[in-house]
Amino acid sequence: MAKKSMIARDAKRDALCEKFAAKRAELKKRVAAGDMEAMFELDKLPKNSSPVRQKNRCQLDGRPRGFMREFGISRIKFRQLAGAGLVPGVKKSSW
Repeated sequence: MAKKSMIARDAKRDALCEKFAAKRAELKKRVAAGDMEAMFELDKLPKNSSPVRQKNRCQLDGRPRGFMREFGISRIKFRQLAGAGLVPGVKKSSW
């Protein structure tokens, strides 16, 4: 289980990213066109509004490592849920 503060910080980054996504996209388009003023405006946006700063975390326990994108959970939780038969279409194989 990740610390509650880390999960909250990541949720804050997600919210900021959504809030400034349109403005950031418009400024990036202007910077690509050669507008230097847009670059300064882009620097004034919060750093945490950048999508690069987002971290994939398990939806169940907030674990940042071993994240499985297809399911949105960590490998540990995936193994527990799959073993219990709670993940549709997944079953434990044996030979």
